[in-house]
Amino acid sequence: MRIRLILLSLVLATPALAQQPQRPTFATTKVDGTDNVYIFRYQNHQSMFVVTDAGVIATDPISYGRPQAAVTYVDEIKKVTNKPIKYLIYSHHHYDHAAGGKPFKDAGAKIVAHKNATARLKVLKDPATPAPDESVGDKRVLKLGGTTLELHHVGRNHSDSSLVMFLPKEKIIFAVDWNSLGAVPSRLAVNDSYPTEWEESLKKTLALKWERQIPGHPGPNDRLGTRADMEQQLAFMSELSESVKKAADEGKCFDPAAKEVRAPKYATLAGYEQNIEWLTHRWCGYWGRGI
Repeated sequence: MRIRLILLSLVLATPALAQQPQRPTFATTKVDGTDNVYIFRYQNHQSMFVVTDAGVIATDPISYGRPQAAVTYVDEIKKVTNKPIKYLIYSHHHYDHAAGGKPFKDAGAKIVAHKNATARLKVLKDPATPAPDESVGDKRVLKLGGTTLELHHVGRNHSDSSLVMFLPKEKIIFAVDWNSLGAVPSRLAVNDSYPTEWEESLKKTLALKWERQIPGHPGPNDRLGTRADMEQQLAFMSELSESVKKAADEGKCFDPAAKEVRAPKYATLAGYEQNIEWLTHRWCGYWGRGI
């Protein structure tokens, strides 16, 4: 009896925790203010798809380690429309976003990616991840059923194959893994990154006339990204880069710079404490070792 009372008191003391619903494994939502732009989320990854009069443009199958995700994704599209899936576009070649496109290929989709992604995926030869049918250079304008989608390669950042997918009418971009929302980039995001080129790619993306960003991972409370988010990340990265370069010029990279260099103005950003030392280490690799 005493144990039951203790457990009951704990539940009553934390009603928000007791009543919080479990997040479903996947969800499909239409983007507010649009007629045909949708977000498909599976666990902590998400993609954009666009329904047009002539068919569907889908992005990123997000099926690495979970082949059921791509099948679910195709099924979710079919719940929204009976139009065929005409295109599948890879945001970049990293498997946590690009893997698992076979169900889209089997459905008749043409796969499009940056030329660097095509080269990488052809070498890997994963049967679940078909190589692109079309490779993009710096820009490709795709028109389908009255919808225009621009594909922009804005340079190297988190990868050397990232595409910004821009819907000019809707003023929405889909950009993956190199623009954090209210957070600093994660360790995984910077492992194989190109630090100063990353800054330039943010500037080129800001030059496009967009207002909202669909990210490759859900933002805080599932919100979309804003230009202010991207401007904040650019400012953070620029300040960190300048500070690390100064430390490198003084011969402090990797140590003690990795433990000393900080960007306190941005300490309230999510992930700052967990990632700042590693970010400093990566920028030290660039400015102090040329890697």
